[in-house]
Amino acid sequence: MTEIAVVATFVAKPGNEDKLKEALKGIVAPTLKEPGALQYDLHRDIKEPRRFVFFERWLSEAALAQHNETPHIQALGKTLPDLIEHGEINVVAKL
Repeated sequence: MTEIAVVATFVAKPGNEDKLKEALKGIVAPTLKEPGALQYDLHRDIKEPRRFVFFERWLSEAALAQHNETPHIQALGKTLPDLIEHGEINVVAKL
């Protein structure tokens, strides 16, 4: 298995910063309980407070795929379109 990392960025629609922050914070604890989750840290941009960034490390691509099927991520996926202006998810491997 090859460890992978994810950098996921979400920018809240104006006025939705607090709602997005709470929605994203709500998935941290259940995600950290997943067997393949090695790191799952949520950050907020200092200069652009509408931007939230996850730094994630996963045991494998399969672990990330399982994460994407969990109930908390499926529920988040349904609420994100109402809360975010845009988002970007980058999956990378260490060289």
